[in-house]
This record gives sequence, C-alpha cells and structure tokens, in this order.
Amino acid sequence: MGAKTGKKGNKDSSLLLSPSALTSSSDSRLAFDLVFREEGFSLLAGVDEAGRGCLAGPVVAAAVVLSLDGPLPGVRDSKTISPQEREELFELIKEEALAWAVGVVSWKAIDMVNIYQAAAEAMRRAVRSLEARPQLILVDGMNLKGLEIPTVRVIKGDDKSLSIAAASIVAKVVRDRLMVGYHRLYPQYGFDSHKGYATREHREALRLYGPCPIHRRTFKGVSQEV
Repeated sequence: MGAKTGKKGNKDSSLLLSPSALTSSSDSRLAFDLVFREEGFSLLAGVDEAGRGCLAGPVVAAAVVLSLDGPLPGVRDSKTISPQEREELFELIKEEALAWAVGVVSWKAIDMVNIYQAAAEAMRRAVRSLEARPQLILVDGMNLKGLEIPTVRVIKGDDKSLSIAAASIVAKVVRDRLMVGYHRLYPQYGFDSHKGYATREHREALRLYGPCPIHRRTFKGVSQEV
C-alpha cells in the first residue's frame, strides 16, 4: 500500500462515461482502459469498494494503478471469482501494479453519515494513499467528488475496466480478511463465512444474539434487533 498523498482540492471534475459495447474479457477490459491512455492520461487508477451491502463491519475501497502493458488473465469482477482465486489474483495484482492502496471507513462512521458517503470517503482515502499519483480515476458506479484529479464514473465498471476489476479484487480480499479477524472476536455470527452480508445464517444469529459492536445499527435487519 502506498503512503504518499496528493494535495487536497475542492474542484470536482466528474464525468459520466457512455455505456460501452465491449465484451467482458480481460483483453477488452485492457482495451477499455487504453482508450484513456490514447487520450493522454498515462496513469489511470481504478477504484472500487467492498461491503456496501453488509450489515456489519467496515466498507473498504481500493485504488489500483496498472501499467496496462498487457491483460491480466482472470482479473474480472470480484463477485464472480472464488475466494481462492481472488487470493491468487490479489497476489498477482500486487506484483504487477505500479501502485495500490486501500481506504477503510468503520461501521461507526457509516452509522454517523450513510453508506454512500462512507464508501465515497473510503475511495478518497485509497486514492490519496497511492504512491503513484494518477492523472485520471475510473470509479465503479459512483460520482466520486472531493479530489482534484478528474474522475470518470463507469457503470458496471468492474466488468468493463481492467483497473476497476483489479481494484474490486483488492478491496474484496482486504475486507474479507478483516471480517475473518472479527470472527475470532465474535464467532457466534459466522463472519468468516458470510463476511457480514445479510445471509440466512447471519440474520438468524442476529435474532439469537442481537447485534455485536461491529454491526451497523442504522441498517434494516440490525436496527430491529437493537
């Protein structure tokens, strides 16, 4: 993870990318990102988050800057990949990336603001922690404001952009590891299996034990158990 931060700015340069006709292969994701390089943006950061829909735990975002010298076989939307494959691809991404970083926002902050704002803040933290400063940010699905770097909102970006797909894997792996750690503190909830999502197992644990300290108290399904 990077440690250098860029200057904070108030000017927002958010764009909305038109839907793409590209297929979902690794080659097409690379081609998607290379379009921006051809437009003069030599360093791109893909940004995505994990954990927005969970009932417990933090939201984690990742920012990844790839060299874009070639496709990364297997790198795609993290939701379509097995846990073992995600771990393997995470190591590949760390090896191949010019820079990567994560941002974490706690469940307490989520309850204080809202999950959308918390996810956006996690994304900003990830971008600001990159060692290589990108010239353009590709964001999965969100209008990311509060950075002086131009941003492009890409609908279903983890299926279109190689950089965003890589970020989705990093965010998911880092968050899953955090939730396995919380499982050791609160084993009765099964965080090691569902990672805080609203599965039947998780909802049943909430009915039996009520919420634990890392549950998001403002979320439906948790608030009714408080």
